[in-house]
Amino acid sequence: MSALQLNDIYLARQRIEALVRRTPMEHSPSLSRQSGVPVYLKLESLQITGSFKLRGASNAVAQLTAEQKTRGVVAASTGNHGRALAYAASRQNVKATICLSHLVPGNKVQAIRDLGADVRIVGQSQDDAQREAERIAHEHGATLLPPFDHPAIIAGQGTLGLEILEQQPDVAQVLVPLSGGGLFAGVALALKRANPQIVTHGVSMQRGAAMHASLAAGHPLEVEELPTLADSLGGGIGLDNRYTFAMTRDTCDHLHLLSEAAIANAIRHAYREERLVVEGAAAVGIAALLEGLIEPLGPIVLVISGRNVDVEQHLRVLAGADA
Repeated sequence: MSALQLNDIYLARQRIEALVRRTPMEHSPSLSRQSGVPVYLKLESLQITGSFKLRGASNAVAQLTAEQKTRGVVAASTGNHGRALAYAASRQNVKATICLSHLVPGNKVQAIRDLGADVRIVGQSQDDAQREAERIAHEHGATLLPPFDHPAIIAGQGTLGLEILEQQPDVAQVLVPLSGGGLFAGVALALKRANPQIVTHGVSMQRGAAMHASLAAGHPLEVEELPTLADSLGGGIGLDNRYTFAMTRDTCDHLHLLSEAAIANAIRHAYREERLVVEGAAAVGIAALLEGLIEPLGPIVLVISGRNVDVEQHLRVLAGADA
């Protein structure tokens, strides 16, 4: 499957145990009624920086050598990875430079600045931001920590999978937001090694889902990045992808793409029925259930990946606008 092993995830948990939050698993009466089977929400939206990304970032920074720490870290991000890396670096006294495209919402840009990171805004896509991060790494000797395609990042995200297994041991299906694949690959590795019968669903948006296009083509593709409510799922997977493409291909049982209207409806559902503020990327699993895309085999666990939605956008969606 990959060079990454289940033991890497257990070692990651030891490293980050004091740095991240063990997030709650809560039963959803409304979605259980909708689906006809028990549905649970893994609330990674309650993680310290508001998304699952803190797990991988904390694990990666913890493994840096003393010399690497003095040179700092650099990364491209659609927002949440940058926020998590800025936080993890600040906790471990490491300088962080975060490269973002102009598509990243202003609330996420400011949150990264507030954590003390050096922010660079370049281009109109995640790929543009990635090229700038690579330039900085080459010229200044900073360690490049990508958002997903890195063993330490994947292993850190995989700790979420361990928690799912411990909190809901009889889980039958797990729905995971899918973008670059770091979260999906780590969680699916943990789940499948524990019980290959667990059904894994990758969930994304219809507008610019790079992993879906790449899997369909059989190799990594660069796709046009489009505005979407699920902005955290935007960006390419990297044409030289080394880990997450193959891991996702080997562990993803089903892949679903949701319309903007379905994602907006799921954001509204999360707020009105679950009393949760979630970003579009975190709502895609709810959307897949509400759209009737998932077979009624339970218990089902939805990974609610983050809450870092722009406040004005959230209000517009709640008011009935889909953007």
